[in-house]
Amino acid sequence: MSTLSLLSPAKLNLMLHITGQRDDGYHQLQTLFQLLDYGDTLHYQTRDDNQLHLSPAIAGIASEDNLIIRAARLLQQQSTGSTLGADIQLEKTLPMGGGLGGGSSNAATTLLALNQLWQLDLSIDQLADLGLQLGADVPVFVRGHSAFAEGVGERLQAIDIAESWYLVAKPDCEVSTAEIFSHKQLTRNTSPITIAAVLKQGGHNDCEAVVRQCYPAVDRALNWLNSLSQTATNNPARLTGTGACVFAQYPDRKSAEQILHQLPKELQGFVAKGVNISPTHQALSL
Repeated sequence: MSTLSLLSPAKLNLMLHITGQRDDGYHQLQTLFQLLDYGDTLHYQTRDDNQLHLSPAIAGIASEDNLIIRAARLLQQQSTGSTLGADIQLEKTLPMGGGLGGGSSNAATTLLALNQLWQLDLSIDQLADLGLQLGADVPVFVRGHSAFAEGVGERLQAIDIAESWYLVAKPDCEVSTAEIFSHKQLTRNTSPITIAAVLKQGGHNDCEAVVRQCYPAVDRALNWLNSLSQTATNNPARLTGTGACVFAQYPDRKSAEQILHQLPKELQGFVAKGVNISPTHQALSL
């Protein structure tokens, strides 16, 4: 096999608690990752000249700085003496800067895909360790299962979550994660919670209040989504990660699509199903 096409799924943070801050500045988190059956698509074709080509170029990001190419380079370093490379084509569907994990998912999908195409036979644990070098959210996509995460997001425990339907909407802005995590008013002392408590009572997103304050477009999107969704579902709309995407949960596709059809013109949106096993893993039979 020399070619492979894979869905690179999005994720939602169903809750995000900040329980402390380390001496090195990184925040201690507890979060619940829900994978979705929706995302970007990546196409891979092997080369025998050690070259890596990514298309199309992404404005403002040099090719060698793209997480897809960085992931492929890490894999090349694991294959001493190999001359294998790849042509990679990205069909970008997920909005940039939305908090859906698109870049991290693309990197993880690349690790999984090229590990198979190049016949490296690295284990999932080895690939997850490589992924952590690229970002804290990469390992959850490498492991391919919805999970409860702690630490800076790297300590994962796979769990099964009810596979609900979601409407995800993005206002016309990109939220700076660094700005939010450095904000003086960010809550950093939420008490730790157990997985059992999260599954029973849910949680909140400690970043939401600050994002709403700093980005009025996100505040408006949450207000709009709540005005239509909370009465029908009794579940408030929430922010995923540090944003900018907001989401609401529904019992079925039809209910979510009814809200999608009413989406204001200033919002992008889609409907997706939460899944416990990544579509990437399903395609690769992992």
